[in-house]
Amino acid sequence: MFKGPIEDRLAIRELHEVYGDGVVRFDAETWGSVWADDADWDFLGMQLKGREAIVEVWLGAMSNFEAVSFQCVPASIEVDGNTATSRCQTQEVLKGKDGTTRMLGGLYTDELEKRDGQWVYTKRAFQVIAEYNPQEG
Repeated sequence: MFKGPIEDRLAIRELHEVYGDGVVRFDAETWGSVWADDADWDFLGMQLKGREAIVEVWLGAMSNFEAVSFQCVPASIEVDGNTATSRCQTQEVLKGKDGTTRMLGGLYTDELEKRDGQWVYTKRAFQVIAEYNPQEG
């Protein structure tokens, strides 16, 4: 469902796109810029608190990859004043430094706030919906 002012929904969509751009370019500054300082991230069962810890874990995870292709499609953006919720479907191709390749379909469930005129993630939860590892047959 999509609700709320189009300007805010567009800004949130662009926030998702900045997130993806940071992933593809392995750019921690860009990727980290979308998070609130006090954000929560449920990443594959890890409960992380605060932008600094979130970026640190992300850098560790990304160090395993030679290249990543990341695409996201907003499935829902609902704005209510200076808060919002969203869901974003992802497709990723992960080329590991060990020569393996994985393909993932995932889902982010988000809570966002508009702070100082900018939308940021205050809470994100990621889950893998489907995965394909060609090495496994």
